[in-house]
Amino acid sequence: MPKFAANLGYLFTDRPLLTRIDAAAASGFKAIELQFPYDVPAADVRSAIERNNLTMLGVNTPPGDGEGTFGLAAVPGRERDWEALFARALDYIAAIGGSAIHCLAGKVPPEQRPAAERTYIANLSRAADLAAAKDVTLLLEPINPRDRPNYFLNHVAHAADIIAKIGKPNVKMQFDFYHVQIVSGDLVTRLEQFLPVVGHLQCAGVPVRHEPDDGEINYPFVFGEVDRLGYRGWIGCEYRPRGRTEDGLGWMAAYR
Repeated sequence: MPKFAANLGYLFTDRPLLTRIDAAAASGFKAIELQFPYDVPAADVRSAIERNNLTMLGVNTPPGDGEGTFGLAAVPGRERDWEALFARALDYIAAIGGSAIHCLAGKVPPEQRPAAERTYIANLSRAADLAAAKDVTLLLEPINPRDRPNYFLNHVAHAADIIAKIGKPNVKMQFDFYHVQIVSGDLVTRLEQFLPVVGHLQCAGVPVRHEPDDGEINYPFVFGEVDRLGYRGWIGCEYRPRGRTEDGLGWMAAYR
């Protein structure tokens, strides 16, 4: 049976972060993932997580210069800035008792991509060693170029190749069915092919990123295949609710 985690960068966003944690637990979620929680003291977040007996999964590295970059891990010439962003994320995830950091690659123009790949591998190799010391996994997520033009990492095969080149056991792929469907489709075949390096799954409807009960992905079939393939981790719910989050959770009833 799939296990679903609430992504609080997308769900329950009509209230402050600490209240979102309470709302996720009240709605039946047993795990949460965050995106950019850094404005809220880590001690307060950890207290809310522990009060609700939740499993804390991952956070994103800070985006850096915001929408203009959406991360710095693969941006040539910004290595020192990346190191500062990663250090902030690692300190925060350790303080709140989480287990993973999604390392945002950033936006790179086509002519810089060869240099960006070298930068990405070098940055993540160093970061992986620092993360391993705190039992933290690094996640690399291919993101579709429609939502994030010029984002460095778009394809699951590219992510798997980067992971192989880094060669660290705590560097894994974040496989988001929403992004993979938009980029290439063939979801189950690709998941089966790359499952050995998948560290986390995420879901949302396609094309409009609402609840996973609408759109072109047959999620009941996909979730059944996730079970068949033996995945035992969490599936992050990273979708934009059509209305109030609680009112759109009926799709989860079959999996409780």
